Amino acid sequence: MNSLYAVSPLDGRYAGRTEPLRDYASEAALMRARVQVEVEYLIALAELDATPLQLDADDEQFLRTLYEEFDEEDAQVVKQIETEGYKEYSATNHDVKAVEYFIRDALPEGLEAASAWIHFALTSEDVNNLSYRLLVKGATEDVLLPELREVRDSLTDLASEYADVPMLARTHGQPATPTTFGKEMAVFAARLGRAIGRVKDARDGLQGKLAGASGTYAAHHVAYPEVEWPAFAREFVEGQLGLEQAPATTQVNPCDDLAELFDALRGANNVLLDLDRDAWRYVSDKYLGQEATEGETGSSTMPHKVNPIDFENSEGNLSKANSDLVFLGDYVTSSRLQRDLSDSTVKRNIGAAFAYCLLGYVKLQAGLSKVVPNEQVMRDELEATPEIIGEAVQTILRREGHDDAYEQVKELTRGRRVTLEDFRALFEQLDVDDETREELLALTPAGYTGVAGEMAEDFD
Repeated sequence: MNSLYAVSPLDGRYAGRTEPLRDYASEAALMRARVQVEVEYLIALAELDATPLQLDADDEQFLRTLYEEFDEEDAQVVKQIETEGYKEYSATNHDVKAVEYFIRDALPEGLEAASAWIHFALTSEDVNNLSYRLLVKGATEDVLLPELREVRDSLTDLASEYADVPMLARTHGQPATPTTFGKEMAVFAARLGRAIGRVKDARDGLQGKLAGASGTYAAHHVAYPEVEWPAFAREFVEGQLGLEQAPATTQVNPCDDLAELFDALRGANNVLLDLDRDAWRYVSDKYLGQEATEGETGSSTMPHKVNPIDFENSEGNLSKANSDLVFLGDYVTSSRLQRDLSDSTVKRNIGAAFAYCLLGYVKLQAGLSKVVPNEQVMRDELEATPEIIGEAVQTILRREGHDDAYEQVKELTRGRRVTLEDFRALFEQLDVDDETREELLALTPAGYTGVAGEMAEDFD
């Protein structure tokens, strides 16, 4: 399909950037994951002494190729079984049953007896909940987290390179005690590092269930009551698939684990949204310059402009991602009684939420790669705002026992423009020793950054 006719920008305008998620978020990827779960479950059943099913090493190797080498042609077959019918199979109108029949049809001569054991005692939710978590875990681990780490690395580099570059801070939007550009980047790097840790923890905590139609192992137990099915399920879910075992479920895996991951991603996105907006303001204030791309248009009518489009694009996509993640987290954690199917269509949108996350990360990284701090602009603004050393002055005076220090500085600076000369005139009138007076006279806005430089340089 021509991407110009795509319904969603994810598969249209942004298809090139969202392509890394296709192996985890497409319908073909879901089919492949379902084949993986069914095949590995079949192999696990054959390892039970209780069942007559036997598979040798060659059989297992062949079965695993069904998902390891699953391709577009295979996906078309599964879809045809579901929607049109295929060979002796009528249209199932059921996507999981179509996968079962796909595996049956692929069995070679000598393995026909295994067909009765495909999907043995399972409900479709057993397959689906495991498949989705395999895909979500892979997408988080292989696509989203590497992009988040790349953004954090860029912030760490900026923190180190510009650790000592003084910059006016603003609290409540008003001039405040100076900081350094590097220290501000270190703050975002630290916040993002913590957020990445939450995402990793949530990824590692994904839980799967394999407990049958209402979570009781009833079909398993009635067929082979001597088998410890909960233990079997735990070994399968944790050992074969690398997920945690959900301790108790209905037919539906409750999805609290997915909600925790969505919330962790939203937390990381919130840090980056804050960064997008601050970076936009820094560009507006000319604290950050942007490298222009040859031939690129900033404005359709104003030729001089280089817009902070990457930060704006990132902000829009991360905001959309967060909206979707909140909806998903709220919705998938509820299911009527033992189950309803409304979550089935909703879960198909997990990939879209992840795609908006990915777009936000990629565009933010692109923005960071183009900006260059304008040190002279930062210093000029500091020199033009001498009132910010007022905090330093009144703190030194308090140290020297002046209980009216705050009031003296307030009278000099509140609601009026002042210069360093105004401060120096005040210093000459103060009842302080010569050493303290020299200390006060040495104060400058650019020099009043505390240990911000050391904080940024020591950050890792």
